[in-house]
Amino acid sequence: MATITATAPVQVAFPAASIRATLLSEMVDAIKAEASVKGISLPSGPTEIAKAAVQVDSLVVVSILCAVEPILGFELSEDVVRAGGYFSVENAIGHLMSQIEKQWNKKKGVTS
Repeated sequence: MATITATAPVQVAFPAASIRATLLSEMVDAIKAEASVKGISLPSGPTEIAKAAVQVDSLVVVSILCAVEPILGFELSEDVVRAGGYFSVENAIGHLMSQIEKQWNKKKGVTS
């Protein structure tokens, strides 16, 4: 007779590095495109752009969320984005990472 043993579900770690890199890349591209249209000069590298005081529109950020959804394996709700936007890419990423991780933990059943 076979014995069945119960195993705990495997919990996958929150993919923070991948999400952060994707958000940074997408936001920097969006900021560059907007700056080009408006004739605004930006610092040269992504790290410098992320730290620059630039308005990051909340609607742009909502559209960028779809880039991280394949990494997460589920759709994010728009309420992870702060209404009114952000004052820098770095500020946006800092806020989004905590909000996205909260949704990850809820979806994946992770408890603190």
